[in-house]
Amino acid sequence: MPQKNSYEHVVHFIIFSLAVILFFKIIEPLITILLTSIIITYVSFPLYTRIRKVMANRFASIMLTIVIIIIILLLPFSYLVFKIGQQSFDFYSSLSGNIAKGTLFGFTCMRADSGICSVINSADKFSATRLSQVGADKYVQKALSRMIETTTNYLIKIPQAIFGTGLALFIAYFLFRDGEKITKRIINWLPLRSKTVNKLTIQFKKITYTIVFAQLFVALAQGIVGMAGFYIFGVPLAIFWGVVMAFFALVPTIGTAVIWVPASLFLILSGYLTQDYIMLAKGIGLFAYGIFVISTIDNLLRIKIIHVKAEVHPIIVISGVIGGVSLFGVIGLFVGPILLSMLITYFGTFKERFM
Repeated sequence: MPQKNSYEHVVHFIIFSLAVILFFKIIEPLITILLTSIIITYVSFPLYTRIRKVMANRFASIMLTIVIIIIILLLPFSYLVFKIGQQSFDFYSSLSGNIAKGTLFGFTCMRADSGICSVINSADKFSATRLSQVGADKYVQKALSRMIETTTNYLIKIPQAIFGTGLALFIAYFLFRDGEKITKRIINWLPLRSKTVNKLTIQFKKITYTIVFAQLFVALAQGIVGMAGFYIFGVPLAIFWGVVMAFFALVPTIGTAVIWVPASLFLILSGYLTQDYIMLAKGIGLFAYGIFVISTIDNLLRIKIIHVKAEVHPIIVISGVIGGVSLFGVIGLFVGPILLSMLITYFGTFKERFM
C-alpha cells in the first residue's frame, strides 16, 4: 500500500510538472505583456482606489484610471524611449566622428601660453592611425558597431512595444475589476503550504513597494532632475545621460555624481581653455545644481516614500535590472528585481522546510 501511494505521488508530480511546462509554453508569447499589466495595475491601484471612492460606477472608475495612466505615465515614457534611441544615434555619430577626425575632446584650446593648453592639444591630436598602431581601433570599431546595432534593434521594436502596451492596458482593465478574485485563485493553485504562501505574499508586497517606489522611482526622479539640469546648462545628449544617471542612482556610494561631476568639470575646463566664460559659468552652475538639487532629492524622496518596508540589497536591484531588461525588455526594469528578490525569499523558505 505505501508503495502504491508513493507511485501515485510520483505520477501526480510528473503530470503536474508537464502541466506547468505546457501552461508556460502557451502563455510564453504574452508573458512580458502580462507582467507589464501586473506592474501597471499594482503601481496605479492606489489611484484607482481613490477614484472608486468618488465614482460609484466601477467601469467609469477603471476607464478614468487607465486614461490617467496613459496621460501621466505612458505618453511621457514613450517620448522618453524614442528620444533615448535618437540620442544614442547622435552619441554614436559624435563619437565615431571624433575618432575619424582624431579629436579627443572636440575643442581646441585657445590659450597658447598655457601649459595645460599644450597638454590638452597634444592629447587631442591623437588619430585613428595611432590607435591602429596599438590595435585599439579594431576594438573601438567593434564597440561602435555593437552600439549602433543595439540602438537599431531598440528602435525597430518600438511599434511592437506600443502594441504590447495597449494589450497590457486591456488586460489591466480586468485586473482592476477582478484582481482580488484572480489573486486568490492563483494562491489556491500553488502547491505550497499556506504558511509559505502567506510569507511570500507579504514579502511580495514589501519588496515590490520598496523596489518600485523607494529605489526605482527615486532613481528615475534623480535621472529626470539631472536631465533637466543638463538641458538648462547646455550638456549635449541630455536625455541619454539622464537615463545613464538614473541607472547609477541605484549604485550606493557612487550614485549620480559619477555622471554630473565629470559633465560639470568638462564644461568648466572647456570654458576656461576656450575662453568661453558663459560655458565656464554653466559648468559652475551645473556643479552647484548637482550638489544642492540632484544629490539632495534622493534623501527628500526617501523620507516621503519609505515607511520601513523590506530591505533590498542594491546588488539584487542592479542584477535584477540588468537581467530583467535582457529577458523582458523595458518592463524588466521593474520585473527583474522583484522576481530575483522573490526567488531569494523562496529559497530561504525552501531551506527552512527541507534542510
